[in-house]
Amino acid sequence: MGELENGEADRITTDVHGQKCSLVCECSSPEAISGKDSLLNAVFRNPIYKFYRFPSSENKWMCVREQMAESSMSFHIPKQLLSLYLKEDTRRIEQLKELGDLSPHWDNLRQNVLAHYEEMVSVYQESLAELEKHTGSSFKSSCSKGEKSLEFVPINLHLQRMRVHSQKLKDALYDVITIGAPAAHSQGFKNGGLRRLLSRFEAEKKNTGYQCIYYSPENTAKAKEILSSVNHLQPLISSHTDLLLNSAKLQSAESLKNSLKTLSETTEQFVRSFKDQLVSNALLALSTARPSCANKKLTDPLNNTEDDKTHEQDNVHQITRQDSIPHLSDYDEEEWDRVWANVGKSLNCIIAMTDRLLEQGNSTRENKTECSSEDLTSEHNGDWYEQLHPLIITLKDCVEEVVDRAKKSMTFVVFQELACGLPQCLQLTFRRDVVFSQALSGLTCGFIIKLHSSLHNEAFLHQLHTVGLLVQYEGLLSTYSEEVGMLEDMSTGISDLRHVAFKITEAKSEDFLPVVTGRRESFMVEVKLPTKMFELLPQEIKDGKLLCVHPVFFNVGINEQQTIAERFGDTSLQESINQENVEHLEEYYRMCIEKVPSECPQLMQDQSDLKELLENLHQNTQAKKRKNVEIMWLAATICRKMNGVRFTCCKSAKDRTSMSVTLEQCQILRDEHDLHKDFFVRALDCMRSGQAQGVLNESDDPEKGCITDNKPTSRHFYPVALLLVSSHLEGCRIENVLKNIKCRKYAFNTIQLLAFPKYYRPPDGTYGKVTN
Repeated sequence: MGELENGEADRITTDVHGQKCSLVCECSSPEAISGKDSLLNAVFRNPIYKFYRFPSSENKWMCVREQMAESSMSFHIPKQLLSLYLKEDTRRIEQLKELGDLSPHWDNLRQNVLAHYEEMVSVYQESLAELEKHTGSSFKSSCSKGEKSLEFVPINLHLQRMRVHSQKLKDALYDVITIGAPAAHSQGFKNGGLRRLLSRFEAEKKNTGYQCIYYSPENTAKAKEILSSVNHLQPLISSHTDLLLNSAKLQSAESLKNSLKTLSETTEQFVRSFKDQLVSNALLALSTARPSCANKKLTDPLNNTEDDKTHEQDNVHQITRQDSIPHLSDYDEEEWDRVWANVGKSLNCIIAMTDRLLEQGNSTRENKTECSSEDLTSEHNGDWYEQLHPLIITLKDCVEEVVDRAKKSMTFVVFQELACGLPQCLQLTFRRDVVFSQALSGLTCGFIIKLHSSLHNEAFLHQLHTVGLLVQYEGLLSTYSEEVGMLEDMSTGISDLRHVAFKITEAKSEDFLPVVTGRRESFMVEVKLPTKMFELLPQEIKDGKLLCVHPVFFNVGINEQQTIAERFGDTSLQESINQENVEHLEEYYRMCIEKVPSECPQLMQDQSDLKELLENLHQNTQAKKRKNVEIMWLAATICRKMNGVRFTCCKSAKDRTSMSVTLEQCQILRDEHDLHKDFFVRALDCMRSGQAQGVLNESDDPEKGCITDNKPTSRHFYPVALLLVSSHLEGCRIENVLKNIKCRKYAFNTIQLLAFPKYYRPPDGTYGKVTN
């Protein structure tokens, strides 16, 4: 059944038709979540447990342990992200200042951008300082979701784990990460969420007239990527050239070959990163913004005369498109091509010289028997270092010149996006950072627990490094009122997780907390494993292969607000999100079938089932059906069959989330472990009981503030929700559901009036179907 360590236990059994089935005991333990497992102990805290015995259809008992724990990722990940945001924005401020002299028009725009950037940096610094000062609970409760100082922290991030020991499966684990909707709750949703705001911003950006040059989001993202590559590759080239010179000093042929190979690969990558028309176009645009062009009508239309109106309109039309920057006679468009090509030519000279030196070395060895060593040293070898050093200096100078021009041109492209949409652009960036921080905290938590539980699953590990990790989010938000904005934030935040990659390394110390590096739109999370766990991984993962993420998000509103939205409002947002993500899920399935057919026999065995489930899911997302919870069950089943990570979210990860999780757990017990059909509702009641003997008191409820030292710091709260209406409750009559559930008065009325419109409670207290 399980051990009770420093916890409280109560024995409760209920006689139903002569058989006992209920909560056997409940305990909370200050000990670690997994004994001596240092990895999980670093990530999860304050676990609580419930132990059950349920009868199976074969009249045998199954033992169930339900476990819930907080995660230290709630604060650890946001603090790291805030540091990275600060670093990136501080660097961007420096790059804008390094653009050099600009015409009055552009310089005014730059000063405005810098002022807003510095203000945003100040906000990040304050948020980071507040998080650094935080002590106490390792999760943020729902009553704190509007606090500005905690806006980067996810709401109620917890691990919900069910371990089942039955005759059919001796020891099965089922994990769900529960989290409040990743959204900018403290900023409000008066104008909608990110999905709507970003779309509106892009439309407005195209109509800015002469104020700035319009670049598409794709080109702006490409410019940021080039800037990141420059910052990464230039130091590498410098270090590789130093290694090459050191090898030349030692006159080590083997070392010289290896150093040259590494330098060649890095330099070629550097050159390829600038092989884009965007760079030359941006250089041309930047030249028009210099003070020498201040009198040009192109850059300062306010100085135009009446005679030039027609010419001005043509120029304005041209400048708003990045593919038609006007030509200036004093700008040499071929100059960039020459500068860029000089890097490759310098590298070729180094390669030729190195080959010649190596040939001389071979010749020396061949003539060793004929000449004295002194003659050879003076006549044939020469000084390798002296011959390579001038060529290395030339390469470094060429790289420096390319970097200087590329940085300025790409910074100018990024500058356009900022100048076009102040202050909305930075406000949207800030909102997106808040949402992403919450989403990444949950994702990191889910990745670690999935990796830990699947270290002996070779099929999963192969799937992980060949295809990537499937992450499925189940949303329970309505499409009414402020939850529409939450849904828009959440869909964008989950989509941004595609830019995250994981890297698994061997821990060199007792610090197992993950480390986040990178920049916006390109983050990497390093997960450190103890040596014994690291040795179980495939060689590809050990070698540092980046593991990509494939997030999918399905939402089905199930509360009374969704009833209003479906009858009087609009559900198109939910439909669009579900239909888009079905396509993503189908694409992931196709990748799995193509890349891991033989290594994942279980996946191949389930192929026909998965195909049928995907078709069914596709049909349900297209169907115009109210509160179609079938979508949730299908998506969850597909996720588990494809070794994915499951998330369940609602506004605060309490009422609706707990209803969904407990219903899913009972369904798993029924479908996978043969839970007796007569005890489905009893098992559901048992899991949803507030405490072993009744309702939680105030000291047990972290949502009400006071938490005693001897109590666990987090629990699920199980009021009645509307998830009980489902085709998966086959064999359970609605009458029995309503009779057996201990519910709150308001939720009871909600179920009668909204969820069950065909049922009512007559004055005599009986339940029955409404007759015409």
